[in-house]
Amino acid sequence: MLTIRLPNDIEERLNALAKATHRPKSFYVREALERALEDIEDVYLAEAAYENFLKDKKPAVPLEDVEGRLGLED
Repeated sequence: MLTIRLPNDIEERLNALAKATHRPKSFYVREALERALEDIEDVYLAEAAYENFLKDKKPAVPLEDVEGRLGLED
């Protein structure tokens, strides 16, 4: 169970949408979280991977080298 406080304008919009569609507000909150959560996870995981890369102090590999190793050069 999760309880959140929403700004009045968002609460009003959510109430209007729920009333117009005869669906509970929780339906739309859950849908919004499902759509956004993957993107949010990607951002945080990418930031963590970049921080680890910087801490390891290993040299970066140029894109052209990676493409060559994978046979992706033009």
